[in-house]
Amino acid sequence: MNTIKLSMAQALLRFLDNQYVSVDGTETKFVKGVMGIFGHGNVTGLGEALERSPGSLTFIQGKNEQGMAHAATAFAKQSGRKQIFACTSSIGPGALNMVTAAGTATVNRIPLLLLPGDNFACRQPDPVLQQLENPGDYTMSAVDAFKPVSRYWDRIVRPEQLMTAALSAMRVLTDPAETGTVTLALPQDVQAETYDYPEAFFAKRVHVIERRPAATDAIRSAVNLLAGKRKPLIIAGGGVHYSGAAEELMAFATAFGIPVAETQAGKSVMPWNHPLNMGGVGVTGTLAANRLAKEADVVIGIGTRYSDFTTSSKSAFVNENVEFININVSRFDAVKQGGIAVTADAVEALQALRKALNEAGYVSGYDRGMLAEWKAEWDREVNLLYAAEHEAGLSQTRALGVINETLRPSDVIVAAAGSLPGDLHRLWRPVEPGTYHMEYGFSCMGYEVSGAFGAALAEPGREVYAVVGDGSYLMLHSELVTSLQEGVKMTVLLFDNSGFQCIHNLQRGHGSDGFGNEFRYRNPQDGSLSGSYMPIDFAAHARSLGARTYTVHTSEQLREAILLAREETVSTLIEMKVLPGTNTSGYESWWRVDVPAVSVSPKVEAAHREMAKETDKARKL
Repeated sequence: MNTIKLSMAQALLRFLDNQYVSVDGTETKFVKGVMGIFGHGNVTGLGEALERSPGSLTFIQGKNEQGMAHAATAFAKQSGRKQIFACTSSIGPGALNMVTAAGTATVNRIPLLLLPGDNFACRQPDPVLQQLENPGDYTMSAVDAFKPVSRYWDRIVRPEQLMTAALSAMRVLTDPAETGTVTLALPQDVQAETYDYPEAFFAKRVHVIERRPAATDAIRSAVNLLAGKRKPLIIAGGGVHYSGAAEELMAFATAFGIPVAETQAGKSVMPWNHPLNMGGVGVTGTLAANRLAKEADVVIGIGTRYSDFTTSSKSAFVNENVEFININVSRFDAVKQGGIAVTADAVEALQALRKALNEAGYVSGYDRGMLAEWKAEWDREVNLLYAAEHEAGLSQTRALGVINETLRPSDVIVAAAGSLPGDLHRLWRPVEPGTYHMEYGFSCMGYEVSGAFGAALAEPGREVYAVVGDGSYLMLHSELVTSLQEGVKMTVLLFDNSGFQCIHNLQRGHGSDGFGNEFRYRNPQDGSLSGSYMPIDFAAHARSLGARTYTVHTSEQLREAILLAREETVSTLIEMKVLPGTNTSGYESWWRVDVPAVSVSPKVEAAHREMAKETDKARKL
């Protein structure tokens, strides 16, 4: 057997550089490169390998470990999970900064490969700088914190262990049902240790992402259930995007007259103006979709994990006869809601189910005129919200209307947290698939700017916009600098409403007078955070980093700024001063946030009683 002597870090890069995925016969190089921040624990191991022996892998210097890992997640998501960037960090705080991003990727079923440095395996420099010492378990280090947020976790304490660990990592990263964060803890001494690796370990490997067909019995069960149902509703989740099943979904819905509602991850899989697209469903859903959810006697979930926002905390589907059919590559998700599990690729399952239903002569019992009227009614509501002008300033819904009307159909928006996901889910009107990039599995504040950089890196031919609130921007905007460094343009649309206004609204809706959520100075009279608003100049901040910037106060200024930003060649930030509390809410939806039964405030106790009433109505399965 021919061998080659390499350090473990050099061997890891050589292995990663020769991994490919194949979908429907088309091969794609899986690992595009490595994002990293160097420190002790990776600079002389993996850092040396990246400097001297990177192969065709691209290295991108991150500015914050969490930010670069979010960017890698967004890159993989926008690439349809067919290509990734790995991320490397030092030990201790550098590694721990990536834990939040690891959870974000895992919850969203996005492949993310993390390569954090770790303590010396030899334990000779002990304790090393930034090492945690657990007196009861000396094998434990900071990197053990990744275990609950990773789909696969391993520590490589001997250089030859890399071979089994790397193959296991690729198994998870390229499996549509199992994918998420993979963490390989790399002790800093082992990264530099050498081994005579078999040359075969570095041979080109093509990981075939198979389209799992639906079992005949599962399709038969689904058809038998549908035979007695007249008001089916399709819930389109992110799995429709990853399967590339948009056309199949539209053909299926049209063939049987079944309306479609979208999750945050599924939005843009159908054009907003398709006659059967009723928009978002659940807590942040449209009136049309939520009405249909209440009446549905069968729900066909496709590629959705049924989060509480999709189900309105299990209160959306209240028909006493409602049942579920769940199409998902993951059986873990397919069995939810006590439904019939069709564990299969979305394209394969929809084709098989369509054929069987055609043979059975199935058609839904909807009045097409009613569906058209409910959709038209919602469209009129969106038009009103998009046009809503306020004498006091720019409303959030008006700003979104201007943005939606000014952006081109191929432009991509990226969002994640605050009140914006709710407004976008309800109001945004996408035309092309893949243009609505929402991280709402974790709703991770700080994802937006990093995610926009990752999405722009994945699709350099499109304009990419981060839609972000001031609170989320303050939490994490580091990769704006990386976008400037890499010459990867994105535009940040910053909604400045002086605080965490989404949660401010939530707490006031449940008995609070408002506490700790607005960006105000401390009041010298009573010591509370109720003084005047803090005047933060976000445009000046971004300009100091090298970005082009615009500050707008009116819809006309916003439209002009977007058109000017389109012509810029570097990353740009548009700061909008928007009125707090001008977002959307309601539309026959409910979200469970428990409230104390006992309080010194009668408003809190009243809110508890209302919450208890709604909780009793929710499904228990």
